[in-house]
Amino acid sequence: MKNFLISAVLMMSALSVMGAPKGNKTVKLKIIETSDVHGYFFPWDFMEGKPIDGSLARANTYINKERKKYGQNLLLIDNGDIVQGQPCVYWSNFVATDRMNLAASVVNYMKYDVETIGNHDIEPGHKVYDKWMNEVRCPLLGTNIVKEGSKTSKAVPSNCYGNLKPYSVHVKDGVKICIIGMLTPAIPSWLNQQIWKGMEFEDMVFSARKWVKHIKEHEKPDLLIGLFHSGLNSGIKTDEYDEDATEAVAKQVPGFDIIFFGHDHQVHNEWITNCANEQVLCLDPSCFVKNVAEANITLTFKKGKLVKKDIKGSIVSVKNEEVDQQMMQYFSKEIQQVKDFVGQRVGEFKTPIFTRESFFGNSAFTDLIHSLQLQISKAEISFAAPLAFNTTIKAGEVTMADMFKLYRFENLMFVLRMSGAEILRHLEMSYDLWTNTMTSPDDHALLLNDASTNDQQRTGFKNYTFNFDSASGIDYEVDLTKPDGQKVRILRMSNGEPFDENKWYKVVMSSYRANGGGELLTKGAGIPKDSLEGRVLYHTDLDLRHYLTEEIRHQGSIDPQPANNWRFVPETWVKPALERDRIKLYGK
Repeated sequence: MKNFLISAVLMMSALSVMGAPKGNKTVKLKIIETSDVHGYFFPWDFMEGKPIDGSLARANTYINKERKKYGQNLLLIDNGDIVQGQPCVYWSNFVATDRMNLAASVVNYMKYDVETIGNHDIEPGHKVYDKWMNEVRCPLLGTNIVKEGSKTSKAVPSNCYGNLKPYSVHVKDGVKICIIGMLTPAIPSWLNQQIWKGMEFEDMVFSARKWVKHIKEHEKPDLLIGLFHSGLNSGIKTDEYDEDATEAVAKQVPGFDIIFFGHDHQVHNEWITNCANEQVLCLDPSCFVKNVAEANITLTFKKGKLVKKDIKGSIVSVKNEEVDQQMMQYFSKEIQQVKDFVGQRVGEFKTPIFTRESFFGNSAFTDLIHSLQLQISKAEISFAAPLAFNTTIKAGEVTMADMFKLYRFENLMFVLRMSGAEILRHLEMSYDLWTNTMTSPDDHALLLNDASTNDQQRTGFKNYTFNFDSASGIDYEVDLTKPDGQKVRILRMSNGEPFDENKWYKVVMSSYRANGGGELLTKGAGIPKDSLEGRVLYHTDLDLRHYLTEEIRHQGSIDPQPANNWRFVPETWVKPALERDRIKLYGK
């Protein structure tokens, strides 16, 4: 067996040498990336029940046109977060489990050359992603996703989890291309350990250094490409992890020609100078397949030696491409089955609810989630944040499609033991992220940032809106004239009992929050990360949306209303300021 493996390696090396360009030659290549697809496979929004622009079905039209130009010299790559988002992937992950995962079927149909793993691909749990990983036919990369117990090993055996590979090798017209694929190492701070059991996540700079060295020495590629599910530089940084480390790798680890990345849902097309004074092209197409990122590469060889690389990057809109009808026909059965699934009746709302109201005070939308969480969990206090910028659930029949608008992610529901003082500090950090400190009536009430208007996760705010926790079960005021850390004043429990900072309370929240996501429990409340697991009193086995759905089915008809348990003050300042901010964010 050992001799067979040695022979196979020697044969692969020989093929690589045989494939190398001879003499004088110019080779043109194209690499196209999709990232953060989130189930946007088809030009149909299964939540809203209407056509949409973008989608992989439109991107595939563009990709096929480019394949006609470049033939085998085109590489198609995906950067993860494909297994969670639109209801079609939930249906595939948790309902139609007796067939190939739809995300794998689409990747295989489009003939992707390589794919990396996103954090939302891990969130559905082992049962989902282990099956999906085995069904995808192209290499799946996870350079820094290593088997439990092997984190920070300086050796470079293939110690990746499962069938993940540290890198892939592609030979195109004699050109040898190596691709390293990595994931943000923040997973343990966002997901409970059972979900990622058997895995550890290395620091991206650490992992890149050892594998670039190995690839340079043993593969000697003509092009070295990064494929990172980690944003450029704007994520959370702690002693344990750097969420968005693409820029750090580009600057600190020489050797990369191009880094394709994602996760931050922003468009990037920029050159970064590394510590060796070399230029690295960094490309990010953002999310939901509105765009693809592509690199056009011309390599010049003289006497078989690579003497020049010409690399150009661009972000290409596919929003208005024609839909690939052949692809739609191929998946027509699944599309109809998903439509039938999301059309199922759940209950009835007597009044409409709007996510936009959640940013300006009590809202029927967020308070419905609060009330359902409290009813289901029997906790005393609830935390919840808005998960969408501008979503409406209309009055009348509520369907499964509406449940994906009510709660977008497959978080579990957790109940933690927290002191009154910790609850207060948690809310202080939330409102510090959310609101401005007003020094005059003309100031903004909310903490806004014009530069983030097109950022899908901040949408005009300075910080991520999914970290704007409000609370239910307590009555409180948020004074926007006070400095950070002193804005929140808890008046009482909502049942009229006194609120005691020294008392222990049962607090319900999402698994993302309960595991330290957004740092509201750790940096805010001051609970050490390694103590969070010991605070857990209860958690659900299935996703929070499932239990919200079951409760609405049980109640049948609901009249969602704001709880009016908290408010921004002083009202003479904040009411006009909030109205100005509302117009700035949403228009008149």
